[in-house]
Amino acid sequence: MPKLSEFERYINELSQALGHRDRHAGFADYSRGLMLPIERKSVEPLAAHTDPLHVSAKHQSLHHLVAQSEWSDREVLACVREWVMPQLGRKSKFYWIVDDTGFPKKGRHSVGVTRQYCGQLGKQDNCQVAVSLSFASERGSVPIDWRLYLPEVWAKDRRRRKKSGVPTGVKFLTKPQIALEQIRAAKAAGVAIGMVLADAGYGNETAWREALSEMELEYCVGVQSVTTVWAAGTGPVAPKRKNKIGRPRTRWQRVAGATPLSVKELAETLTERRWHTVVWREGTNEKLSSRFAAARVRAAHRDEEGLRSPRQEEWLLIEWPQDQAEPIKYWLSTLPADTALVDLVKTAKMRWRIERDYQELKQEFGLSHYEGRGWRGFHHHATLCIAAYGFLLAERLKHDGSKKNSTRSKIPSLPHDYIPRGSPARATPRSPFHRHPALRARLQHYQKTGSMPVLQCRESTLMTQ
Repeated sequence: MPKLSEFERYINELSQALGHRDRHAGFADYSRGLMLPIERKSVEPLAAHTDPLHVSAKHQSLHHLVAQSEWSDREVLACVREWVMPQLGRKSKFYWIVDDTGFPKKGRHSVGVTRQYCGQLGKQDNCQVAVSLSFASERGSVPIDWRLYLPEVWAKDRRRRKKSGVPTGVKFLTKPQIALEQIRAAKAAGVAIGMVLADAGYGNETAWREALSEMELEYCVGVQSVTTVWAAGTGPVAPKRKNKIGRPRTRWQRVAGATPLSVKELAETLTERRWHTVVWREGTNEKLSSRFAAARVRAAHRDEEGLRSPRQEEWLLIEWPQDQAEPIKYWLSTLPADTALVDLVKTAKMRWRIERDYQELKQEFGLSHYEGRGWRGFHHHATLCIAAYGFLLAERLKHDGSKKNSTRSKIPSLPHDYIPRGSPARATPRSPFHRHPALRARLQHYQKTGSMPVLQCRESTLMTQ
């Protein structure tokens, strides 16, 4: 028996989650196609480059695999995680990175598409948005869960849900709610526990942060400048009984005249000696550094209504570059009280890995190239992109992070008469010359020489010459 290549071993491992064996070949071809350096990575170009001599049949096979086959995205992604994890370092400090990414769309029929904020464009526009959970270490990161955000207008529209194949169990959830479901699923699956990292779109919700603490997960998450906190030595007071009549108070209350500060206001009260320049990573051309300060605080969200118990102290980390008029970023973190400032900064800045993942997945692996409109196809295509990315990431880490040693397939040559879908040439019916090799060669000769004989005969006659 011939020795299997590393890619074949990888595909065999992941194929265990696919169910039917007839899906394995298509899974391998689709994954291999996503690793090719081709411009467009939707279904038809993948079919054309993985099986140039049987494009139509391969297109049908790959389309069925990604748009119709009932295999579990979560199970495949679990296999990807287990394959990549040894290269991330089993004894490393791990991180669970939450984020979302947008996919601009021109039409309105793709599942979940509506006018909403698109991070890729930096503005409101017509797009789809997906929420992801990535598993990371200092060596690298890979998405381990992926879920389309279904806007409320879609969630309530039975006709559009049915047409796009949205499962009946999928209800409207906010992005933070989706992220919590992903985190709970990862914890239930026994994924190595990591520090939860997220931007202010998630971290700004006090209830979201409290849910993480209830799951006994540490976090370092962004918050907005208006987030209110109590500085050290201030805050609600313990309940006191006014007199012996009536029930005793059970909630911690604010003292009259005492109010919390926004994190921006607190930052402005810190003396110059509290600020330090910290280098957190070696960049491509220079060291990445900025000015930071940290303070112990308690979150103040809605505690004017009274609390059963005081909130725990946590870190407020602030970034205020020397050349800026005001702070630019804020984080809240449940790292231990004795954590050094440099460690706080390095933890907060680890979130950059998800941005790199999105960039590579979109630019190198065709994450945003899927042209189908259905729920299943959207998720299957994303899973296959992540699978291809996971393999090359593992190979890269085996070779000390060098992209030069990554395994990339060569582009198979296409038939010279191949015309991609959507091309203007497809709009014109192909003549018998294009269908018959001998006549096609003759036609090309005449086009080069500038002379063209007039053939007056029926198509059936031409085809039998």
